[in-house]
Amino acid sequence: MEENVRWLTTEEQHAWRNFVRLHEKLGGRLSRLLQTESSLSAADFAVLVNLTDVPEGRQRYQDLARTLEWEKSRMSHHIARMAGRGLVVREECLEDARGAFVVITEQGRAAVEAAAPLHVEAVRGLFLDHVTPSELRTLGQISERVVEKLDEDAS
Repeated sequence: MEENVRWLTTEEQHAWRNFVRLHEKLGGRLSRLLQTESSLSAADFAVLVNLTDVPEGRQRYQDLARTLEWEKSRMSHHIARMAGRGLVVREECLEDARGAFVVITEQGRAAVEAAAPLHVEAVRGLFLDHVTPSELRTLGQISERVVEKLDEDAS
C-alpha cells in the first residue's frame, strides 16, 4: 500500500498547508468576531443564512444537513438549541411523517439581518481587501471546480 501513495511534492505540500492554515485562521477569526458582535455562532449564522436563501425560509432537515455537510445528530442537536433561543422552529412534514422542516423565525431573521453587515465587513477586512480581482476570480474558479467534484462524489 505504501508504494502506491502519491505523496505531496514540496510545492503541493506548501500550497495545501497554507490553504488549511488560511481556512482555520479565517474561520476562527470570523467565528469569534461574529460571536462577540452578534451572539450568533458561526454555525447559527450558517443555518440562518441558508434558511434566508430558500423560499419561505424553510428547508428539510436532511437537505440543510447535506448543504452544511453536517451529520444528522449534529443537525438535530444544533437546531434544538437554536429553537430554544427562538431563532428557528421545527415543523413536521405532512407528506412524510419521518421528515421535518427547519423554519426561520422573525427573531432568527432579525438576528441574521443584524449580523450580516458585521460579517461582510469582517470578510472584507480579513480577506477580500488582501486579494486582487484576478486572484479572487481564480479562487472562485478553483473553489467551484473542487466543490462540483465533491458534490459528484458525494455518497
